[in-house]
Amino acid sequence: MRRYDLLLKGGTVIDGQRTPRYTGDVAIADGRIAQIGNVSESEAERVFDAGDLIVAPGFIDLHTHFDSQIFWDPWCTMSGWHGVTSVVIGNCGFGFAPVAPEQRERAMLTLERNEAVRATTMAAGMPWDWVTFPEFLDSVERTPKGVNVLSYMGLAPVMSWVMGQEDAKGRPATPDEQRRMGALLGEAMDAGACGFSAQLLGQDSVQRDYDGTPMITDIMAPDDLLAFARVLGEKRRGFIQLLGGDFDLFERVAEVSGRPIIWNTLEFSHDQHGNTYGSYQDILEWLNKGNARGLRLFGHAVTCDIDIQFSLEDFNLFDSMEIWRDLTLGSVPERMAKMRDPGRREALRAEFDRLAERRDRHPDKPVGLFLKISDMRIAEARTPGVRPLEGYTVGEVAARENRHPVDTFLDTALSEDLGTFFTSDAPKTSEDALREVINSPFVLPGLSDGGAHMKFLTTGRYGTDFIGRLVRDMGLMDLEQAHWRLSGYSAMAAGFTDRGFLREGAPADVIVYDYDALRSLPPERIHDFPADDWRLAQKSEGYRLTIVNGEVTFEDGECTGGTPGILLRHGRSA
Repeated sequence: MRRYDLLLKGGTVIDGQRTPRYTGDVAIADGRIAQIGNVSESEAERVFDAGDLIVAPGFIDLHTHFDSQIFWDPWCTMSGWHGVTSVVIGNCGFGFAPVAPEQRERAMLTLERNEAVRATTMAAGMPWDWVTFPEFLDSVERTPKGVNVLSYMGLAPVMSWVMGQEDAKGRPATPDEQRRMGALLGEAMDAGACGFSAQLLGQDSVQRDYDGTPMITDIMAPDDLLAFARVLGEKRRGFIQLLGGDFDLFERVAEVSGRPIIWNTLEFSHDQHGNTYGSYQDILEWLNKGNARGLRLFGHAVTCDIDIQFSLEDFNLFDSMEIWRDLTLGSVPERMAKMRDPGRREALRAEFDRLAERRDRHPDKPVGLFLKISDMRIAEARTPGVRPLEGYTVGEVAARENRHPVDTFLDTALSEDLGTFFTSDAPKTSEDALREVINSPFVLPGLSDGGAHMKFLTTGRYGTDFIGRLVRDMGLMDLEQAHWRLSGYSAMAAGFTDRGFLREGAPADVIVYDYDALRSLPPERIHDFPADDWRLAQKSEGYRLTIVNGEVTFEDGECTGGTPGILLRHGRSA
């Protein structure tokens, strides 16, 4: 009598618990791992030969923005293409609940510039069959999913709901408003939220609202943040995601809540938004000291190279600069008119020169992304006049024509109605720095930003990159440790109670891959979003099976169409 639905036969098992690898069989039945050991092929409906392959837990993607994409892309690709079986949404304080029907358009516009997903795409792809946060979770639960989903409650929609959009950006909450917002967070936690999230980047935030103003939580009062923390302290569960550089405040949040904090972003020069928070050694010391005195602080690290490919139709990562924000607000024709304005040009040239002078005086201090336009390459042109420049950097063209890099950059884009594509190479990071960070006891790898910045970033490949580049090619960590970081440790830090490891009785979230063949494929622009929208993406090679709750969702890179994913309320299967 056949007992098992699927038998992974003879693979090298790496279980996500730092157990030394071993050769064995993994039998799956009714969505769970039924047996690990030596299992007869006659006992399974399907036998997959995993000889010479790695069998490991699926990756846990802790930092995504699939809050809208989950409704039209059940597998949350790119994450689903790269071995991810569970995602966490609602990061950075962003979200779509609670939102009143008359505020839906404003909510989508809020994230259009920030996430580089057009509001028309969100409107076409989201059912909007909710108002409250519990109703939003119910909608996610009803939606077919190819990955498991855990959700924070982002603080921005809560504050907007109670205080109104303008007041939430203009003043601290009153005691009554704090009470009402805390009640909404408590309601969300009772419905299954895993905690709350917020970005606190201040007035100069690089992630802006559609009108160029900071996001609500960027400028929220510290007392309001602590009021939310007290709710988690009362609930005695959940965790918190915070982005920004006010480390004293974040320690107070950890103390008041008594809950773990996943802090973003641990990076080497700057993250994908151009942010920097001091040297990585200082961050590691802060994590070590905080944990030594009883705070649970985890640093979420950017572990894959950040190469940017963009056109000025959609790019927003210079947004910490006021003169750049002004330049890029409005329709494409309005923006093009601003870019031609002599006064604005002069201001941009002056800012570029000021940053260059500061870099020359202080070469060890970051200066942001704007100065890097000289090193950006003209990657893809639309017109015969620009095609001869493909492959050259903006700086090379500017020197040849004896022009300022700012003028070369903007005039090249303007000549093609902002459709020229530029690329920016990833900063070089030393192996020693990479080794120190990824092996730090309180660092989690990843930060995919899946579902965000979809027109210029492909960091959703982080799991593939971690195994293929950092482990296999560079030897910075052994494979047992890597899978623990990518799955078991990430799951534990984020409150997943039964996932992230291979263990008898656990849900069968499993990847099977060819260690030597694992790699990311070249970037491509894919037109597969609603309302005829497109995204930049990278698929993968080397994954033989991706299994979610016992069902194969991808086989040899092809999606099976299976949607066995579930909503994980409180991080649990049921």
